[in-house]
Amino acid sequence: MSTILVVGEHFEGTLKNATFPTVKFAREAAAISGGQVVGLLLGSGADAVASTFAKYVDKVILLDDASFGDYLAEAYAPAIAAVAKEVGASIVATPSTTTGKDFLPRVAARLDAGFVSDVIAVFDHDGAVGYKRPMWAGNLIEKVASEADVTCVTVRTTNFDAAAADKSGSVEKRSSAAGKSGNATFLRFDQVKSERPALTDASVVISGGRGLKSADAFGMIEELADVLGGAVGASRAAVDSGYAPNDWQVGQTGKIVAPNLYVAIAISGAIQHLAGMKGSKVIVAINKDSEAPIFQVADYGLVADAFVAVPDFTAKVRAVR
Repeated sequence: MSTILVVGEHFEGTLKNATFPTVKFAREAAAISGGQVVGLLLGSGADAVASTFAKYVDKVILLDDASFGDYLAEAYAPAIAAVAKEVGASIVATPSTTTGKDFLPRVAARLDAGFVSDVIAVFDHDGAVGYKRPMWAGNLIEKVASEADVTCVTVRTTNFDAAAADKSGSVEKRSSAAGKSGNATFLRFDQVKSERPALTDASVVISGGRGLKSADAFGMIEELADVLGGAVGASRAAVDSGYAPNDWQVGQTGKIVAPNLYVAIAISGAIQHLAGMKGSKVIVAINKDSEAPIFQVADYGLVADAFVAVPDFTAKVRAVR
């Protein structure tokens, strides 16, 4: 029986939401391969997180050591590879986040494993697990079959539902697996704090583009987002122009989101941006250019000047809330 190892992400005593769709991926893969799903957590004082994780997987291995208190890929990778070998993992999976994309290639190198990134679905490939992943900003979907003994997979979590908490897995805590970080040293963690929901977790995202022409204009985007209880996003063009911070960027080289409602304001709809949000349940576009590509994917479109439409929209929403 094969084992699918899911490396969970957690922060400040809570499992990150990206972990749950990754478990769903693992369960679907296990249904094909006939294996079990084992969770792996690295941290310091993460007992409560491990107990929560055990509700989603068959077993949790907790590597509890001070060396894992602050994230370093150089410390995580050898520890994860060692556990993967020990449990005989055929698949090592993690969310397709900046953290997962950082450490998992190192794990693959240590395991001499295959690597499949941004998996959006699995299928039965002659009794083995096959993978689907997007190419060319999502315009093509590639089917991949790995012939390696071990395959490392990053999961695009917007394409999988969250797994149900219907397990009662055991927790195996280990305190001796100290991470070796080589020449790397953790200096500090610069956290961006906001009262708004995280961009990748929000059910509503309001994004602005270069058409807003200034950072000050993003104030009306933030106001609308706050009225709707959503997060603020931006196109790469807006970020590159200095109108919005990097952590707001939505797109192929930014964050992939799939909220219930995505409002694109003064965003033309370049393919790079569409790759990061076209999985949204409902897309609303506001742009004064009636030929903007964003209208091709929008469920609702308004051809109007954003500087007039957005304040009016915000006032009307506020009046009914």
